[in-house]
Amino acid sequence: MIESTNRRILLVDDTKANIDILVQTLKEDYKLGVALNGTKAIEYSLSNRLDLILLDIIMPGMDGFEVCRRLKENPATAAIPIIFITAMTDPEHKREGLTIGAVDYITKPFDISEVKARVKTHLTLKVTQESLKNKNLILEEKVKMRTRELKETQVEIINRLSLASKFRDCGTGQNVVRISVLAEMLGRKAGLSEEEAERLALSSTLHDAGKIGISDAILMKPGKLTPQEWELMKEHTTIGSRLLAGSKSQLILDAQTIALTHHEHWDGNGYPQGLHGDQIPLIGRIVAICDVFDALISQRPHKAPWPLERAFTEIEELSGTHFDPKLTDIFLDMQEAIVDLVDKTA
Repeated sequence: MIESTNRRILLVDDTKANIDILVQTLKEDYKLGVALNGTKAIEYSLSNRLDLILLDIIMPGMDGFEVCRRLKENPATAAIPIIFITAMTDPEHKREGLTIGAVDYITKPFDISEVKARVKTHLTLKVTQESLKNKNLILEEKVKMRTRELKETQVEIINRLSLASKFRDCGTGQNVVRISVLAEMLGRKAGLSEEEAERLALSSTLHDAGKIGISDAILMKPGKLTPQEWELMKEHTTIGSRLLAGSKSQLILDAQTIALTHHEHWDGNGYPQGLHGDQIPLIGRIVAICDVFDALISQRPHKAPWPLERAFTEIEELSGTHFDPKLTDIFLDMQEAIVDLVDKTA
């Protein structure tokens, strides 16, 4: 049911007698605007909110076809339904009008009941379409809101899991934040897309999730690990991979890849699979550099933190053996930003 008195219709005809008939027919039910030529019709359409246009075809200067084309080409007026009013009965003209965007034809001389019926039909259709569009917009907004909530929940869970593994390892969650930011920075410089870099920032926080399965006696040992203890420590990569396996989330899949591969070496002497070069996934290579750098400058049960200059030198010396040389060069070019980050997260 439409509120007809709130609907505005533009009547366009160069013959005043035709306009008078249409006004008398429709004035009780609708708000009406009048234009006696094509130029005025376009001006009126741009300055008023219209629900329907009744448009004559044969007019001096700009004919109805040209008026229709211009209105349909303009995003501001393209959605306004147009009904041609014409004395012509040539099917070719009707096809042309419908092709360029008209929704219907009313033939002169006017049948009053036909005019009212067609106007009501097309206004009802427009109202229905507007209602459906509004419902779709509301639904889209609800979906976006729910998606944001799910993402926020997912991020919170990931952050809490990563903090749990890091607290066992070194007693602070600050390392998680620093590695996350370093990985995102390096990922962007290495060519990752905005979405990939943001995902890396989150997934990298779970790189040591497998340490949940390593005993405190090994994690917190103040001295050097025995060969047997070191073999047990290295299992945190495969434990983390198993912990994160089977997810449908790309974020968790990336986290699984990082957990498994961030201790692989460019020269093939890393663990657990002995991958080398480009066999190591890019995100694993990125986190490898960030993780080692953070470990060097951090306090650990078995070591004091290294000065930044010494840590950068160590990263440079490990280029081509432990680390991807190209990524290492990019990382070292970021020294100023990295120093700033370390100062903020100290």
